[in-house]
Amino acid sequence: MADRETATEGVGAAAGEPLGGAAPSAQPVIVLVGPQMGENIGAAARAMLNCGLVELRLVAPRDGWPNERAQAMATGASREIVDRAAVFGTTAEAVADLHRVYATTARRRDLLKPAIGPRELATRMRGRASQGLRCGVLFGAERAGLDNDDVALASQIVHIPLNPACSSLNLAQAVLLVAHAWFEAAAGDAAPAGGPKSTTPPATAAQLFNLFEHLEQELDASGFLRVTEKRGIMVRNLRSILHRAQLREHEVRALHGVVSSLAGRRKDGALVRQPTIRVAPDREDGGPGSG
Repeated sequence: MADRETATEGVGAAAGEPLGGAAPSAQPVIVLVGPQMGENIGAAARAMLNCGLVELRLVAPRDGWPNERAQAMATGASREIVDRAAVFGTTAEAVADLHRVYATTARRRDLLKPAIGPRELATRMRGRASQGLRCGVLFGAERAGLDNDDVALASQIVHIPLNPACSSLNLAQAVLLVAHAWFEAAAGDAAPAGGPKSTTPPATAAQLFNLFEHLEQELDASGFLRVTEKRGIMVRNLRSILHRAQLREHEVRALHGVVSSLAGRRKDGALVRQPTIRVAPDREDGGPGSG
């Protein structure tokens, strides 16, 4: 059985064209965050090639890289995916050049992000690809999945509906379900959303990270994030709000200016005059407005 699978993969590689019918630059990137077992990485690579996907990125693989077990499990043409996999130290680095990032998760979150299924994800990603945008899908480690900080980097959550009594998936199984939805989606079914077209490209993940850091730095300085126990969730919620806006490059630049202005600094270094906020004085018990 192993020989037959290897031979089949070899034929696909010899054909020299992706099975999904799209150029690699138009395909979504598969990002495995903290994968634990080399065998699962190799199996995920095979699932990717089954559906015509070829770009794999790894974030801090537990057992280091390269990994012989991953190469052995991949076999045939899918071994090229493993050999060419890019390795990153953080999830933020792995998705910095992408315009849209999606996070697969089966758990409820405290983040207000819209959840979509694999089919809707495939349709959206093909629509983004037709606009020249790059997308990526995050998959978490086998034991615990993605943590909240990783999910906060994504604009949307991907939920795979399964039997509630048995909803746990192997890493490669999850990759296969998402990749197969991409493979099945016809490019013509993913027409770009209507409405006015902007000539400014969407912001990349790196540009959004820079805006987040600028905003959070000023909020720290103003004391808005002074409660240590609440800081993490407040920061993630703010990032989630900005992700949902699907900002374009010129909008990110405008928000940088807004944050700088509210912080009291102009480009020339002079202070910005802040409005005076009048607060009604506290009244003694029994006075007007004390009830």
